Amino acid sequence: MRIIAGEMRGRQLKTVEGMQTRPTSDKVKGAIFNVLGDKVLDARVLDLFAGTGSLAIEALSRGSHDAVLVEKSREAQDVIRENIERMGVSHKAKLLQWDVFKYINEFPDEIFDLIFLDPPYREGLALKVILTLREHACLTSDGVIVAETAKDEELDGDIYPYEIRKTGQYGDTKVWYLQRIDG
Repeated sequence: MRIIAGEMRGRQLKTVEGMQTRPTSDKVKGAIFNVLGDKVLDARVLDLFAGTGSLAIEALSRGSHDAVLVEKSREAQDVIRENIERMGVSHKAKLLQWDVFKYINEFPDEIFDLIFLDPPYREGLALKVILTLREHACLTSDGVIVAETAKDEELDGDIYPYEIRKTGQYGDTKVWYLQRIDG
């Protein structure tokens, strides 16, 4: 796994051994950032279920202002910390070993431009997190939530004030782009 573009382009990221995490492939990551375009510039980024930190670090490489990475697994957190240090972005990245739901509820006033959401597949977590996020004003009016799920998962339910603006499918991964309806 590598950084695709920006000031860290081509640099390799360490991954978590075993099946505990499922890193976003370079193909999917490239597609996500092509859709986001300039929304990445100077953005405040929240990376939930951060895994290796690949999405947040890619955003920082492409010009995001700062990032908060939330990951519960100690093993994954050690990999993220190493990746952050190796890429030289420790001053822009805040790493928290927390449960995602606890983080959202403990810091309801934190506001972000981009929220990456890449939970384990087929556990309904993407929808649960989106429903939790909607209880707080944590996304800027023109911000974007990028959620990854398995291709056969759906985001069913009332997700207001968010709406699905775009989706893309890449192998077993489906990517959802959500924005505020009033945004």
